[in-house]
Amino acid sequence: MAFIGVDHGTTAMRFALIEGEKVLTFELGRAEAAAMSEKEILESIEKEFGIKVEDIDLIALTYSMGDGFSEIKDIRKLEGRGLQSTEGAGKKTGGGTRVFDAIRNSGIPAVAIPGLHARSKVDPRMKVFSHLTSPEKLGIAYHIRCLGYEDFVVSDISSNTVTLAVASGKVVGAIDACIFAPGVHHGPLDLQAIRNVDDGLQTANQAFMEAGVLKMTLYKDRKELLNAAENGEEPALLALDTIALFAAMEIVSMQLLLKDYGATGAVFLAGSVGEVEYIQKKIRRHLSQDCLSLGKWHAAIGCAEIARDVSAGEKSILGVDVDYS
Repeated sequence: MAFIGVDHGTTAMRFALIEGEKVLTFELGRAEAAAMSEKEILESIEKEFGIKVEDIDLIALTYSMGDGFSEIKDIRKLEGRGLQSTEGAGKKTGGGTRVFDAIRNSGIPAVAIPGLHARSKVDPRMKVFSHLTSPEKLGIAYHIRCLGYEDFVVSDISSNTVTLAVASGKVVGAIDACIFAPGVHHGPLDLQAIRNVDDGLQTANQAFMEAGVLKMTLYKDRKELLNAAENGEEPALLALDTIALFAAMEIVSMQLLLKDYGATGAVFLAGSVGEVEYIQKKIRRHLSQDCLSLGKWHAAIGCAEIARDVSAGEKSILGVDVDYS
């Protein structure tokens, strides 16, 4: 049996196939996917995975914020694409939309994974925020759950930083990118950003997309920043130190939530910046504990594992109800 997971990431659409013991992955840049037809996207899946679409048993995919629904459900039962609004925090390229529509229109059995928000089954105190995390973070968390962990915190650090807590196998809370810890590009709106928005100098979304640690430097993107850090350039190291400090603070805040559930748990770091050894060492030092590292494919793999288990009849994934038969 063949199951596919789709991670709608910040920079790319990542796909994972689970077929028996075999796991395969590939990615399409979001701009690249936006330029493709639905037929070309399906052909890419067939070519990269060596499989015909009619042989796919179930796809589990994520799309944008996923804040318009709160159960894992048949993609064809969603209103629109499962969003309250197409407006929000993040850059729009059209790649995720093209992949979503290609799968929905293909006839391949597919479920959509929701994000976590105020209508989700999480700790009620977390609902002071309208949105907690986008759906692909549930893919990461479910992969960790499949590795055998019941209690854990995972921080996904890349263009932005999002941290999620799981107690007794159920997600209890998360801190979204626009709330606390900055990433490379994105972060929360501080006092000056609020003033800029009020003065009409930029939109709130523009402020969010420019609130990461790059604003502390002259580097234009993550690649330049990481290369400069490898060369020991002080502005780059300061930027990474800043990411590590605030990510560690965010992890500790989620550990505090776990304590209310009688748990401590492991700590995982994910994302393209979470994979950087310099960041890992800094966060370990801040936390005075070890952190396990995940690669960039684990959100897509976790989504494929969700597809596999939903197909087998699972009715709850990390405490999120499943509406699929």
